[in-house]
Amino acid sequence: MPKNRYSKIIEKIFSKYYQGGMTKFVFDRADAEKAAKQLKIELPKNIGDIFYSFRYRNPLPKTIAKTASDGLSWIIRPAGKSKYQFCLAKHFSLEPMEHLAEIKIAEATPSIVEHNSLSDEQALLAKVRYNRLIDVFSGVVCYSLQNHLRTTVKDMGQVETDEMYVGVNTNGQQYVFPVQAKGGKDKLSIVQIEQDYAMCKEKFPTLTVVPIAVQFMEGNLIAMFSFVEEGSEMKISDEKHYRLVPADQISEKDLKGYK
Repeated sequence: MPKNRYSKIIEKIFSKYYQGGMTKFVFDRADAEKAAKQLKIELPKNIGDIFYSFRYRNPLPKTIAKTASDGLSWIIRPAGKSKYQFCLAKHFSLEPMEHLAEIKIAEATPSIVEHNSLSDEQALLAKVRYNRLIDVFSGVVCYSLQNHLRTTVKDMGQVETDEMYVGVNTNGQQYVFPVQAKGGKDKLSIVQIEQDYAMCKEKFPTLTVVPIAVQFMEGNLIAMFSFVEEGSEMKISDEKHYRLVPADQISEKDLKGYK
């Protein structure tokens, strides 16, 4: 299968900087322009989409992946305005666990909202919001603060979060929940979780930060993850699968099981 232009450009950038034994190096958006010119390839109008595709949508070319040590893989992190960093990190899959028990939730999404949702991501965020799944998952009373928040974070540059929730528990402890949602072919990435965590620590220093990731599995089955910082790494602290169903499909047997 012939390589597409994104793969050729990212390979050119990688080969420009990488030397055996390296674990990280910084490059910038201008490197894509130089690579495309050398390869005589037309750049996309949105140059950032090249890097977005390999961060969240597609695997890096095999020529890059094979340089990683066992148990490690290359990821692309933000490193400031128009700057990025290739970094070797422990392989981290955010694929929902197979065979995890499903929890039935009575579907509360208004039909007019569901019918007019324009994308998988927007449909997913709407279902999470109207079914109060952040509250259910976290055990905290939550409120949607803002969606599609774009801001900048020191040493990272621009960060975009799909939706922000704030909440309070029975002891008065206040939380902020940055939410990343993925539907369709896009994949959840630990890099987005790291960015969300850093952003919330900077912007909401008095609140407890709990990053959340949500993903459509199939139909109305939604996987939800929460994360905690352990040492200098983000780790999954919980995973639940919620199936949205009509209220009359939640049986007495289901309810007894949830006890």
